[in-house]
Amino acid sequence: MVIQRASDRCEYCSLSQAGQAATFHIDHITPVVAGGTTTANNLALACVSCSLRKAARQMVEDPETGKKVLIFNPRQQVWKEHFQWNTVEVVGLTATGRATINALSMNRAIMLAIRAEEELLGRHPPP
Repeated sequence: MVIQRASDRCEYCSLSQAGQAATFHIDHITPVVAGGTTTANNLALACVSCSLRKAARQMVEDPETGKKVLIFNPRQQVWKEHFQWNTVEVVGLTATGRATINALSMNRAIMLAIRAEEELLGRHPPP
C-alpha cells in the first residue's frame, strides 16, 4: 500500500525506484523513538539516501533563516507547495522545503547526475 500510494517514488526527493539498485525503505515519518506508530498514516516510501539522512530527525534547520522547522511530512503536506523543480535541482519554496532539501542533501552532485540520467530515460521530472 505504501509503495502504491507513493507511485513507486521517494516521497521526499521524488526519485523513481525504477532503475535504482537499492530497494527503497518504508520510513516512519514520525520516528518510533518519538512515539510514531507503524500505521499507513505514518509511513512513507523513501529512497535509501533520504531515509538514512532523515533518520529519526523531526526538526531541521532552514539554511536561510537559521530557524528550526519540522521536516517535510508527505502525509500532511503537499510536495508542490514546498518544492519545485529547476531542471534537475530541487528548489525550496518554504522554510520547510529549504530545510528538508538541506538536511537530506537533495541537491548533492550525485543526485543531480542521477536526475539528469532519469531525465534522459523519461523518469524525471515526476508527473
